[in-house]
Amino acid sequence: MNHIKHGIDRDNLDMNVRPQTDFYEYACGGWKKAHPIPAEHSRFGMFDLLREENRKRLQKLVEGLAENPDSKIKDTIAQKVSDLYAQGLDMERRNREGAAPLKAQLDKIASASRDDLAELVAWAHNGITSSFFSTGVGPDPKDSDINIMHAGEGGLGLGDRDYYLVESDTNKKILDAYKVYILRLMELIGYDADTASRVYENVMYIERTLALYKKTREERRDPTLSYNMRGYDDFKREFPFIDWDRYFAVLGVSDIKQINVGSLKYLKAMAEIMPGFSLESVKDYLTFQAVDGATGLLSDDFFNASFQMYDVTMSGIEEPEPLWKRALGIPGSMLGHAIGQLYVAEYFPEENKKYVSDLVENLRAALASHIDGLEWMGESTKSAAAEKLAALRVKIGYPDKWKDYSEIHVDPSLPYLENVYRASVWYVQDNYSKMGKPVDREEWFMHPQTVNAYYSPLTNEICFPAGILQPPYFDITADDAINYGAIGVVIGHEMTHGFDDQGRRFDLSGNLKEWWSDEDAKRFNALADRLVDQFNAIEVAPGTFANGRYTLGENIADQGGLRVALSAYIRHLGYQENDDVLRRLNNADDIDDGFTPLQRFYMSYAILWAGNIRPEEILVRTQTDPHSLGRYRVNATLSNIDSFYEAFGVDTDWNLYRPESERTVIW
Repeated sequence: MNHIKHGIDRDNLDMNVRPQTDFYEYACGGWKKAHPIPAEHSRFGMFDLLREENRKRLQKLVEGLAENPDSKIKDTIAQKVSDLYAQGLDMERRNREGAAPLKAQLDKIASASRDDLAELVAWAHNGITSSFFSTGVGPDPKDSDINIMHAGEGGLGLGDRDYYLVESDTNKKILDAYKVYILRLMELIGYDADTASRVYENVMYIERTLALYKKTREERRDPTLSYNMRGYDDFKREFPFIDWDRYFAVLGVSDIKQINVGSLKYLKAMAEIMPGFSLESVKDYLTFQAVDGATGLLSDDFFNASFQMYDVTMSGIEEPEPLWKRALGIPGSMLGHAIGQLYVAEYFPEENKKYVSDLVENLRAALASHIDGLEWMGESTKSAAAEKLAALRVKIGYPDKWKDYSEIHVDPSLPYLENVYRASVWYVQDNYSKMGKPVDREEWFMHPQTVNAYYSPLTNEICFPAGILQPPYFDITADDAINYGAIGVVIGHEMTHGFDDQGRRFDLSGNLKEWWSDEDAKRFNALADRLVDQFNAIEVAPGTFANGRYTLGENIADQGGLRVALSAYIRHLGYQENDDVLRRLNNADDIDDGFTPLQRFYMSYAILWAGNIRPEEILVRTQTDPHSLGRYRVNATLSNIDSFYEAFGVDTDWNLYRPESERTVIW
């Protein structure tokens, strides 16, 4: 099918800003003015706009199932999705039930004795919460064809350890609100003020203690710290803070040969501190965790308490999402592949998959050429890198094999919470059932309707669901320069993750293995450190600076994605990459939008990160998000790329100019 190709939408621009001064505002300013942050969002950007458009599509598909005769037949997908969605919308019933759906869980916690601790924690881990520590099955990082058991850190109510350990005005505000929140939840389940206060004290004591031993954000980026294999008997002797045989028996897991300890410091600390927690404090902590995890499935009172804590206080959101969006999220996650089949049939034509598949292979060839031309990398490492790139698996649009949900049942006579809980148990058991079995490399870790993409180092694969292969990320009616600058950079970004500070530690099969020469590793780290310093110098809010070490992998991938995608575009045009070609691309005027292909390429990249963000969310994301803020994904990254200077005439007189000696290029 032939399409008339369109160029840049000039409404997205702010022509009052010079591109050489602030390219982000130039390329995105018009879009930002036209899209103020909705009250229900902490930020609103192009990603969020596409997600909202997709949610409207999914709403139409899900609500359409109610008209399907199959929705009246028990255990059909139409019945499960329709009934679950209807339960999410039925606030009259949920308000009438109040805390009653939680009663069985809370009674189980309350009646437990010290001798029941292993069974109690295992029960909590089976679909409720990862209290104290976590276990789960996944590939062996050094033998990635086989699934093994892993044990690691447990979650904190506030997510990040620094909220508990770092003193600041922001953290004090959040901790003060957390107290109000815990007390309110306890009130809602019928506790008197004194008991609620006791729960708060016990929860904070346990969570603050756990936070002391959790990895820092930077430590989590080092995969070697997450690999500490133990035989099962040795594991039990080294970490005797719980009866592991009884714990795993409750979870239905047997014949464990070995366990990988994902956080050695944390589990060693647990061996010391867990026996010191009183039974009362353990039960109070588990009670809060159970209620906290259920707030979105209960009455308005529970939801409003959670919204005030996590959305208003932490992120500055002004209003909750409408009920239909919240209700849609549950079947969207529980039965995501089933809904994904409907989405793909309606919104992802085969010609789109063919275009993207060809684009991926152009990018693979371009990255291979980049690797071959690296001056800082030796031949032996280049050869191994080329082999890894050649072995990279690619998943586009949707899986060839859809997930089977026949064992998930939705009974509308049961409370909403109970249906979701039973499905959660199924997912936990599905995960544990994989132990000792070969890794299924056809499995997808995202649903087809998801607006996102990923690289998996343990399977050496990239995945681009149909949900992100929509305008403006991918538009088959757009000029090729736009598609290469948008979805091409996204694909190149994910490819480059295989060679960032984390991904480079894994070989072509996904095994944690040193395949770099010592000298090449040193040269890579020296370049990476320069990029870290660049981002560390960015002040994202008064007195708050970006974390260049924590965001290093994403910053490397942004830069690599841009450079590789431009090379792939040039290859697509049939040219050899050189200065003359760049000049030609910056003079051509083949589409009547007033811009050259080279300019369109960079403008289409920038618009991906267009967005407005609340001050509170800037602080949250700087502390918890491994991605840099959108403004710096554009301005800071482009200041290292020579062809950007060519495209927009950036010289020493302009803000975005970075001296050539300070520009850092890795891939």
